[in-house]
Amino acid sequence: MKFLHTGDLHIGKRLFGVNLAQEQRDILRRIADLAKKERCDAVLIAGDIYDKPNPSAEAMGIFDAFVFELVSGGISVYAISGNHDSADRINYLSGLIERQGVVLQGKYEGKLYCKTLSDEYGELDLYLLPFLKPATVRNYFPDREIDTYEEALRAVLEEKKQNPERRSVLVSHQFVWGASTCESEEFAIGGLDAVSPDAYEGFDYVALGHIHRAQKVKKEALYYSGTPLKYSFSEASHKKSAAIVEIKEKGTVDCRPVLLKPLYDLRVVRGTFEELMDMEYSEDYIHAILTEEEVRPDARVSLLAIFPNMLKFSVENSGLFLSWEASEETDFEKKTPLEMMEEFYCFQNNREKMGERQRALLAEILNDQEGGAV
Repeated sequence: MKFLHTGDLHIGKRLFGVNLAQEQRDILRRIADLAKKERCDAVLIAGDIYDKPNPSAEAMGIFDAFVFELVSGGISVYAISGNHDSADRINYLSGLIERQGVVLQGKYEGKLYCKTLSDEYGELDLYLLPFLKPATVRNYFPDREIDTYEEALRAVLEEKKQNPERRSVLVSHQFVWGASTCESEEFAIGGLDAVSPDAYEGFDYVALGHIHRAQKVKKEALYYSGTPLKYSFSEASHKKSAAIVEIKEKGTVDCRPVLLKPLYDLRVVRGTFEELMDMEYSEDYIHAILTEEEVRPDARVSLLAIFPNMLKFSVENSGLFLSWEASEETDFEKKTPLEMMEEFYCFQNNREKMGERQRALLAEILNDQEGGAV
């Protein structure tokens, strides 16, 4: 049995205010092509299909096109909801579309979903477990104390009637202790939502979602596929991939990450103004870090000629660390000329605010120029 394991698609996500619909369509097309090239039996999607509980029509259309492409190629789809998804929306029409080879498990309702598949090596049990919260699980186990995420997970998994002689795969969306995280993920304060890797004992492979970096946790059987795209500059060094998982006889699992090439990469570049201006023109999404003592007033605007998709611009030197983000542009329309000049003064003078006398003089000049309000 061969699967493609992916997850944390976050369809509909915006990066610094930029709509990533084009990039997401492209990367999902590449994933579908990979699944067909590898002749996978099914694609496993480990939660966070959408970035928001109320996805836009555009986001839903992107996912619909992805699933249609897979099913048209004879590949089944098994997906669960994550903490970003609306369980009810993921469940919508799930009974109808299951007949077409698409299984969507949006919510846990007291029973762990299991689908028995078969190939030349025998039967394989595929379990789907959407994102769990203690409050949800507690309703189905009134006689059991369930206060933590791990207690909730263990309660659900211990109820399954699993045949130890058969191969088994679980798709789950939880934060497992020991996983390496980044700033684009959402967790409970203090790691209260973390679960132990030992809670997943007994499965030949666990297709995990929730963590954005591709990695195994403790052992080969527990694997996060990571996001197919980079969703923060803390992920700039990550190598994004999809996992090709092949399970032959019981106990034999091969998990092979295959790198995914994005339409536009997300990178951090660092150097002096001259060094950055000498770099090759790129439409990648860029965080440019300027490292020099004397900062040209037009440095950021000039760099846009080399990096038109620059989303973040920072200055780092011995006495200064300032940062501008692309999404801040949308605030300019709400600011007066005086407010923008005050911000520029602060930027050029190591965060020192403009004095009252300077402010009054500037206000007078702006009044004379604009003939009125500042």
